[in-house]
Amino acid sequence: MKLYKNCSKLFFAVSVLMGFCLCSVMAQTTKRDALLLHNNGREREAIQVCEEELAANPKNIDSYVVMCWALIGNKQYAEAEQRAQEGLAISPYDLRLTESLGEACYYLGKNKAAMEQFQIYVANASESSPRIGSSYYYMGEIFIRQARYQHADIALTTAVTKQPLLDYWWTRLGYAREMAGNYYEALAAYDEALILNSSSFDASRGRERVSANLH
Repeated sequence: MKLYKNCSKLFFAVSVLMGFCLCSVMAQTTKRDALLLHNNGREREAIQVCEEELAANPKNIDSYVVMCWALIGNKQYAEAEQRAQEGLAISPYDLRLTESLGEACYYLGKNKAAMEQFQIYVANASESSPRIGSSYYYMGEIFIRQARYQHADIALTTAVTKQPLLDYWWTRLGYAREMAGNYYEALAAYDEALILNSSSFDASRGRERVSANLH
């Protein structure tokens, strides 16, 4: 009888321990991953998770980074600008936040501020950094806004060199070259865009305009 009671107590203790471990594992597996949510386009949920993480640890730079990405993805550019600045106050040399601040400023029409951030990013990020291409693309768009088409040509040429499969970038390069009067080069860029996307209306119209200027 005594052996039976001891076994019962041991079984109970093991059951409680296993139950605790199971609950712990379930809590870990059900914890939402902000980056995964952002990558799946669930921006609002990603923002909420980052808010919770920052409430627990106000200096969590990774949470600031994903928060900015999700805010930009959700077109909340003013909030993204604010959060990027808050993160950079904690970690001034985090290039992910620098690039995010550039994007937020770009969409807010703050061309000078955006250009400054992108220039810092491309000067310090490695050539394999995932946002090098997009940074040059945004710089090119800013130059187009400023009617500095030769500069836009250089920036957008670098962008398509980094990421050559984006037809819209080729189209914008064609436009920059067209506006600069470099029609043969513009035609080549529009042709590249149409190879990637034969139904691109902007590239087709651009090609027609440039071809008319060459005859």
